[in-house]
Amino acid sequence: MAFHTINGRSVAYRLLGAEVNPLVVLAHPLGMSQAVWDDVIPALLPRYRVLTWDLPGHGASQAVSGEQITPADLAAEALALVELAGAQRFHFAGTSIGGVVGQQLIAEHSDRLLSATLTNTGAVIGNPDLWNTRAGRVRQEGLAAMSEEIVPRWFAPAAFEASPALKAGWCTQMGRGDDESYAQLCEMLGRDTFTGKLAAKQAKVQLFGGSEDMATPPATLEALAAELDGAPLEIFDGVGHVPAVEAPVLFAEKLLAVLVTDLGDVANQGVAYATGLETRKQVLGDEHVARSTANANSLDAPFQQMITRLAWGELWSNDDLTRRERSMITTGILAALGREELTLHLKTAKRIGLTEAELRQVLMHVAIYGGVPAANHAFALAKELGWGE
Repeated sequence: MAFHTINGRSVAYRLLGAEVNPLVVLAHPLGMSQAVWDDVIPALLPRYRVLTWDLPGHGASQAVSGEQITPADLAAEALALVELAGAQRFHFAGTSIGGVVGQQLIAEHSDRLLSATLTNTGAVIGNPDLWNTRAGRVRQEGLAAMSEEIVPRWFAPAAFEASPALKAGWCTQMGRGDDESYAQLCEMLGRDTFTGKLAAKQAKVQLFGGSEDMATPPATLEALAAELDGAPLEIFDGVGHVPAVEAPVLFAEKLLAVLVTDLGDVANQGVAYATGLETRKQVLGDEHVARSTANANSLDAPFQQMITRLAWGELWSNDDLTRRERSMITTGILAALGREELTLHLKTAKRIGLTEAELRQVLMHVAIYGGVPAANHAFALAKELGWGE
């Protein structure tokens, strides 16, 4: 876990995975922490970089410092962390109040979103009286006292049967939170809604809910889908308010299906230049791509377009192999052929996170199947670029 100061307040976050992979930002529910994603993250990491964080006064993040917090404040916090990660565009997934953060991003920053997956949330959640009453009780009684009442609403009965310690664990986590921060977030949910604010936004959106969710039942998700111009909605049978905890394998599978790049009808239409350009920038870095584009003239500009569409659009954007796997294949081929681009891809292999042992095996394969001189040259070049100790 790391910490970053945003507007004078310490925010706890995790940034996991290779920097060349597309970024996925995960926002947790009210009263919980970024730990809700722990069983989902391993399924994402082979193909994505993952950013999670604790909301104000939750987990290890510092409590609120003002008298009122807004969805815009929470979205700004998320964007500050995205900036720290060095990403321009990103995927977002959020549950409950995390989904409210997602709605704010859709409403005001849809151009930054590769996709938005909103689960167990709504354009309107509950009503002002409910949230203001809870805020008052939390300030008076404290989260530790109220957790026994609130936590059981998060999960379906089957979840408690499968894991008897689930309730005690999350009651403990909730009880450690900051009362005032929780109260202000309750008041925000009662005050700030997204009715009429989400239509005609150019963002890929997927909604998920749980059939046993008492906090945001399927009808709340259906209303949100209508606000989002009929965004697709799937309800998980037998699941409550937190699918990442109750059904992590199912949720990870569904989320991965949303995150995958839609390449369209590749056989008949190819892949859009913009898709290839996005991937090329992620893998090689913005500076390299900008330099290559700036150096192109009337002679090779069509060539630059072609390799962006074919190499980076049709191959590197395809999800059948991870970028790590593609890096090993590409490095091995370039080493065996003795091509000039080997230097670039040895640098890229570092960005992708290949280990020294993995690169060694790639080049030893080159020695056996492509020839010792080719491998010898590749080893020497890799050492010049900082590989090895």
